[in-house]
Amino acid sequence: MAEKELLFTPIKIGTRTAKNRIVLNAMECCDALDNGDPSPATYKRYEDYYKGQAGLVILEAITPQYDYIARRNQLSIKEHNLPALKKFIAHLKEINPDTLIFFQITHSGEISNNVYSQRIRVTEEPLPGYEDSKLVREEEIEQVIKDYVLGSEYAYEVGADGVDLKLCHGYLGSQILRPFNKDNWKYGGSWENRRQFAIDIYDRTRAAIPDENFVLGSKISIYEGFPGGVGTAGPDTALMDLTESIDLVKQLEAHGASYILQSAGSPSHTLDLAHPDRRTPDYAYMHFYFQKVCRDALKPETAVIGSAYSIYRDGKQPFCAVKPEKNNLRFWGNKNIKEGIVDAIAIGRQAFADPYLPKKMMEGNEKDIHWCTLCDHCVEFLIRQHHVGCATYDPHFTDEYVKMIKEEGKLKAKHT
Repeated sequence: MAEKELLFTPIKIGTRTAKNRIVLNAMECCDALDNGDPSPATYKRYEDYYKGQAGLVILEAITPQYDYIARRNQLSIKEHNLPALKKFIAHLKEINPDTLIFFQITHSGEISNNVYSQRIRVTEEPLPGYEDSKLVREEEIEQVIKDYVLGSEYAYEVGADGVDLKLCHGYLGSQILRPFNKDNWKYGGSWENRRQFAIDIYDRTRAAIPDENFVLGSKISIYEGFPGGVGTAGPDTALMDLTESIDLVKQLEAHGASYILQSAGSPSHTLDLAHPDRRTPDYAYMHFYFQKVCRDALKPETAVIGSAYSIYRDGKQPFCAVKPEKNNLRFWGNKNIKEGIVDAIAIGRQAFADPYLPKKMMEGNEKDIHWCTLCDHCVEFLIRQHHVGCATYDPHFTDEYVKMIKEEGKLKAKHT
C-alpha cells in the first residue's frame, strides 16, 4: 500500500516532524500585494499546497529589505507585514495543522533588479553580465546579516516552523560563497572568509531565537556549473571540486542547521542545471550525486532534502536507456530514501501543475495527477515579472500566457 512507502513515512527535521517526505520547494510567483503582504492569489496557492498534504512547504523567497530585490511583487517580512503574515499562517494551519512551513529568507544580490532596486556585487571584477552592479563591502554586508536575523525573528513571531537561510541560485549567499569572490576582504578571498558569512548568519540567528523548536537550515547550490561558481576548483575554472561545498554543509550543521536542501546551478546562469527540462533531462541524475555527497557528509539526524525530482513525472519523459516504471518520481523517491542517498524529496514546477500531488500519491491516484509538462511557461512568467502559475492546467494562466506572448513576443533567452 502507498501509505507504507518510505515517501509517506514521517521524518524528523530538528525537533519537528513532517508527516511525509515530500517537500514543496520555494517557488517565486510575483503575486504579493504592493506592500509585500500575501495577496488573494498567494492565499489560493498556499491553501492548495496545504490541502495537498505535503510534509513541508517552503515559503518562497521573502525579503526583509527593499533595497536589493529581484521581483517587483515580492513577499516581504518587515514590521508592517507581521499582522498579515500571522493571519496567513494561522489560516494555513487551520486547513492542515500537520504540514510544516519554513520561510525562505532571501537577499537577491547580483540578480537584484536595477529598475526598482539596486544590483550589487562583492567583487572588484564584476561577474560577466553584471557590470551594472554596485560594489559593496563590510558595511553593507553587516546590514544584510542583521536583516536576515531580524527576518528570521519575524518568521518565528508570526508562527513559521523554521527558516531557510537562502544560500543558492545566484542570490547573495551563493555570490559570497563562490571562488569568484576572490578579493581579500572580511567575507572574500580564502574559503575561511567566504564561509564565515553563512556561519555568522547562523550564529546570530540562533542567538536571537534560542528556541530549538524553531528549525534552521539552508537551500544550497552544491555546484553552480560555471567558472568560479560554487563547487568549482577556483575563480576561473568550471572544474567540479566539491571540497568547499562539503565543508559548508558540515559547518552549517555544526552551527545549528537541522537540514540541508540540496540544489545545483543558478537559474540566472545555468538554468537547466538548476531545474532540468526536456532538452537536458539527464542533468537530473547529477542531483542524486550531490544529494549523496551531502548525506555522507552529515550526521544521520541532519535531514537532506533533494531537488530536481519534478522531471521524473510518471515515467513519461525524454530519458533514454531506462524503463518508465523505473524512472518516475515515485520510484526514485522511494529508492533514493531507501538507499541512503536522501531523506526527503522536493518538487518545484510540479507543485504548480498539481499542488495535490502528495495526497493523490498517498491515495494511489496517480491517474488523476496533473503531471508537469516541462513547458517552462512558469519560468517565462517569472522572468518577465508576471504573476506565476501553470499555463497548462490553469485556464487563467493559459489566457495570461497567450496575452503575454502577443504583447511581448517570445522570450529570446531563459535566464531569471
